[in-house]
Amino acid sequence: MHLVDPDILADAQGLSPAVCAGGMALGVVLWLFGGRGHRFWLVLLITLGAGIYGLSVAEAYAVQPLVGGLLLAVAAGALALSLMRVLAFVGGGVAACLAAEHSMPGWDEPFVFFFVGGFLGLFLLRFWMMALTSLAGTLLTTYSGLWLLDSLGKLDAIALGRDKPVLLDWACGGAAVMGLLLQFALERRRRKKSLEKSDDDEEKAPWTRLLWPFTAAEPPKKGRKAA
Repeated sequence: MHLVDPDILADAQGLSPAVCAGGMALGVVLWLFGGRGHRFWLVLLITLGAGIYGLSVAEAYAVQPLVGGLLLAVAAGALALSLMRVLAFVGGGVAACLAAEHSMPGWDEPFVFFFVGGFLGLFLLRFWMMALTSLAGTLLTTYSGLWLLDSLGKLDAIALGRDKPVLLDWACGGAAVMGLLLQFALERRRRKKSLEKSDDDEEKAPWTRLLWPFTAAEPPKKGRKAA
């Protein structure tokens, strides 16, 4: 299985250049800023997944597909943030069990692997979201770029995906790693600026307290400097 599938390229061949360009722009945003808005993307994915699932099973419960999908999507979206850590724990545990089954088939301890993977998925949630959004943005940009070049007649995207899958895999993997590193750098820079701003506010706090009786705002609470 390769990251760039020729069958997917063939199914969406012929998309308009505007749609392809929009897909590339969305992919770049995911690739560079996906980890920062991880709550938004999680809620969006859970809501869409629940809506699609509701459309598929609504008829079995004598409910209109649109009504069933809409109700399930709204319910899942409202509970998404509350269930986010539970899903991260379960997803990390299942991934750890599958990885252990393929890499260490002789060590039959699924209970231990599930809980170790679950705790790792829970504590490294932000890291996994950065990695997943970087990979998703890379794939979306790659597919959209190939479709755009194919629609403009610059290359045959299907032939490229069929003849050079390993090269495309390495290119997508390298781009995903680069996006992960850039997200780490941007997040570190954002946190540094936030700490500097909090330190500046704390330095101004005594003067604000002296002027508080003459202002309408409440006196600021004294912050604690980060260690």
